[in-house]
Amino acid sequence: MSADNQQAIRQWLDRQREQRTMQDWITDVGPFAMLFILSGLFAATTTQFLTYGNLVDNVAKNSAVLLLVALAGTFPILQQSIDLSVESTVTLTGVLTVVLISQFQLGLLAIPLAVGAGMLAGLVNGLVFTKLKVPSFLVTLGTLSILMGFALIITGGSTITFRDQALRGIATGTWIPGIPNLVMWGLLIYGGTVFLAWRTKFGRYCFALGENERVVELSGAKVDRYKIYPFVLSGLLCGTAGVLLTLRISSASPNIAGGLMLPSIAAVVMGGTALTGGVGGPHRTILGVLVIAVLQNGMNLLSINPFVQEIILGVVVVSAVALSIDREKIDVVK
Repeated sequence: MSADNQQAIRQWLDRQREQRTMQDWITDVGPFAMLFILSGLFAATTTQFLTYGNLVDNVAKNSAVLLLVALAGTFPILQQSIDLSVESTVTLTGVLTVVLISQFQLGLLAIPLAVGAGMLAGLVNGLVFTKLKVPSFLVTLGTLSILMGFALIITGGSTITFRDQALRGIATGTWIPGIPNLVMWGLLIYGGTVFLAWRTKFGRYCFALGENERVVELSGAKVDRYKIYPFVLSGLLCGTAGVLLTLRISSASPNIAGGLMLPSIAAVVMGGTALTGGVGGPHRTILGVLVIAVLQNGMNLLSINPFVQEIILGVVVVSAVALSIDREKIDVVK
């Protein structure tokens, strides 16, 4: 693709972002306001919320894996697709990590192999989506079941463990004083995804595909290639999340990532990345993750019934979608 076409895409995206509406301002301010309100509410109702141990050991550590999974889902959504297989990808890569460490004695080599399996799953999603013209919703819904099936076969439906304290230290240690390794990895990867979104051709095409795929086609870009990349990246990030989660608890099971899909999608949308695509990005996803993490932590501290928590989270998701969706891009709501 020529430099002139790349410049044209960049200028077109800049013009789109300059056309701000009241909904844009709500999307920008909403996550900050919700985070502030929830933090104030839980600080006033429980003495444990603002303690260092709770904020670091519970909120920060527990949100690190959710952040990676939410970042994984951000790029497909940004291009107006979706990846529903994130939860099962995390599960399968976690299971593979344990198997490669405990049964094949591969040690550190198990990590890139497990992450590679996640990327392969993402590649399959992207190829079926683009080459067979199957909607991403249906492709990844099917992959969700397939990958979970593999995880069940490998584990036999039970928990498998490993004993390698050196590898555990990658996720449980504190190489930088005051910053747990799990949080450090989350922040480093977050910074990398923000760079990808705002400083690379890949990132510009993600936004452009979400705004108007026809414009990208007319620019001469290889559209299918740039529609596959987000799914490969999603697999890489989910694979990393699966490895870190497994190393943290020294085990894996078919339900190791249970309950991650809904909060991750909620975090993406709540952060400001609309399901209609082209708006938001990974730099905003972290806000949604913090809102979800604070909400879940606060409800746990208040001993709210777990079933009631599911209801509250569902209400939050629907509200976030209602506020963030760009109705001008939808002729008919079905």
